[in-house]
Parts: sequence; structure tokens; C-alpha cells
Amino acid sequence: MKMLVIGFWALMALTAGPVSAEGRNCAPHETVVERLASRYGETRQSMGLGANNVVIEVFASDESGTWTITVTSVSGLTCLVASGQAYEAMVEALPAEGNDA
Repeated sequence: MKMLVIGFWALMALTAGPVSAEGRNCAPHETVVERLASRYGETRQSMGLGANNVVIEVFASDESGTWTITVTSVSGLTCLVASGQAYEAMVEALPAEGNDA
């Protein structure tokens, strides 16, 4: 269930439009990465390209279990989209072809 919630937020971030600093916690990418590392022990676990060429990144800590999803605009401004606890890295196989599951 935890990964389902993370997946939902990641999907929301991937389909998000342009990044806006209004109402979000935003800073230059280097600053955000440094703070996530120093305050929470989080490192980048995955990344992808979203709509309008924004970069979606998932940061997490194996020790504390905290996680953060960020969106970075082409200008380099990074905004926090979601965060939480109980992070687990998972790799799941796709269902067999023809399986409705």
C-alpha cells in the first residue's frame, strides 16, 4: 500500500504542468539535494522526465525510511511535491501477458 501511495504521487507529478513556486517549498536544485541529504539522510533513488521537460526525482533514506518527491523545472528550480515515511525499494515484475490482474 505504501508504494501505491508513492506511485500515485509520482504519477501526479509526472502529469503536472509547469512548475510554479507559489505555495510550494522551492529552492535551487543543489540546495534541495544538500538539505535532503544533511537533514534526512536522503539520496536520489530514481528519476524521470515529466511533462514540459520537468525532472521528477525520488529521494529516500534506507536508515530512517523517509522519502521525498521533487520536481525540477528547466530553470533549475526544485520544488517538493510530496514526502513521507516507511520507504521501501521494490522491483515488481509485470503480470504475465493475458493476465487481467
